[in-house]
Amino acid sequence: MVVDGLADEAVDRLFHALADATRRDILRRCVRGELSVSRLAEPYPMSFAAVQKHVTVLERAGLVTKRRRGREQLVRTDPDAVDRARQALDELETAWRSRVDRMSGLLADDAGSDAGSDAGTAAGSGDDREPTEGQDR
Repeated sequence: MVVDGLADEAVDRLFHALADATRRDILRRCVRGELSVSRLAEPYPMSFAAVQKHVTVLERAGLVTKRRRGREQLVRTDPDAVDRARQALDELETAWRSRVDRMSGLLADDAGSDAGSDAGTAAGSGDDREPTEGQDR
């Protein structure tokens, strides 16, 4: 699947990055402004190195950018990347809604044909043929 010019690998990286609660939280916190990796690490019950790895996953997915200021690495959410993620989700939603609509249509058609055949057999259950010689009416 290609989403808005993104190849499968890029979409996979994007959704892999968003699949983790810590990474989503980092992304939300960095939307408000640049934060150093050490500042990002403060509220999490994990090592600084683990937070760095989360930031790297987000960076590889293109969701954040890092820049160096002296000894600090500052992290910022890339709004264009977040928009691409939203577009990817919108495209998936459109595809699935289309499939569900087609299935609903097929089920409605099937239910309509079943109702029609049931009504036909109920109405035509009597034998309208004339009895042949030797049969009672």
